[in-house]
Amino acid sequence: MKVAITGGGTGGHVFPGVAVAEALRALPGETEILFIGGSRGLEATAIPDAGFEFRAVPVRSLLGRRLLAVPMVLWTLLRGVVSAYRILRRFDPDVIFATGGYVSGAVAIAGRLLRRPLVLHEQNSVPGLTNRLLARIADEVHLSIPSARRYFTRRHHLRLSGNPVRREILAGNARRALRDYGFSPERRTILILGGSQGARSINRAAVETIRALRRRDDLQFILQTGRRDQSRLQRQLRRLRDRVRVRAFIRNMGDAYALADLVVARAGATSLAEIAAAGRAAILIPYPHASHNHQEANARVLREAGAARVVPDRRLTGRRLTSEIANIIDTPRKLREMSNSALLMARPDAAQKIARALRALVSGGVEENGNGEESMRG
Repeated sequence: MKVAITGGGTGGHVFPGVAVAEALRALPGETEILFIGGSRGLEATAIPDAGFEFRAVPVRSLLGRRLLAVPMVLWTLLRGVVSAYRILRRFDPDVIFATGGYVSGAVAIAGRLLRRPLVLHEQNSVPGLTNRLLARIADEVHLSIPSARRYFTRRHHLRLSGNPVRREILAGNARRALRDYGFSPERRTILILGGSQGARSINRAAVETIRALRRRDDLQFILQTGRRDQSRLQRQLRRLRDRVRVRAFIRNMGDAYALADLVVARAGATSLAEIAAAGRAAILIPYPHASHNHQEANARVLREAGAARVVPDRRLTGRRLTSEIANIIDTPRKLREMSNSALLMARPDAAQKIARALRALVSGGVEENGNGEESMRG
């Protein structure tokens, strides 16, 4: 079986594709996988690093563009479709799996021109524009969150599978993390994530919080800053370097989650799926400029389940973050209840469900109740 996987721009679109690719490789029989994405997105480096073949096509987002830029965007889309068509014709996939992001639009259109089956995955509570449009021509659409269902006019092809999580997340090792970070097992660890691109507001509040908690010898911090802020934050926190590790990007997130007692993060769907799979309590700060405000909707799901506290970005300060962290970390029962609630939200087998669905679509077979995942018909 040959599978072309597309989607990119951010980790939220890239890593679910990687998780499904890993699950496909684990299935009996031989599966050939090709990723197609943009040359400037995270996928251009993350996919080869994960050990998969990658091809780039020219893409450009329409969202946030001025009216005068629309012709250029459409021209780039046409070039992307032509480029993707050539790549797909050579690769000759049996099915195309798209995880969202504007790059997936060009690849999906090219795949349809070649009459290949199309399967989508939507990570968020509020679907992105690309997936909403592509859902009209897709054979199946796999959802992570039930509330996303109402945004699709066609519903017979919707499946509730969850958000695929990479194997490394499920295989995290706290002891290995302690060794790699040079941390003490006697301290509790706070993991602060700004997302794969970093987040200035979170980074600023994190520095203030770490300084405010500097006298607490029972805490240690891992801070993911993004590349643009790493050096500056390292300088600002150099006096606390025995209890703080500043990283531009965390390669082994599974180990970081395994070590963490509490996670502070944006509310991207992939981050939330990973937090749930790791069973970690969280403080969520939704990105305020996310399309259709989908991060706030994502965060609401975990908050209502009792797994997270939510702080709006506009209200985020060092003092507020310090208070939220202390309130949770100093109440063991609350920390434990939030962690348990997160685990109840997890769907650790999502990647396997989608991989089986792709195989069933290609073979023409039908696995239990719609390829093993929950049907959302009606």
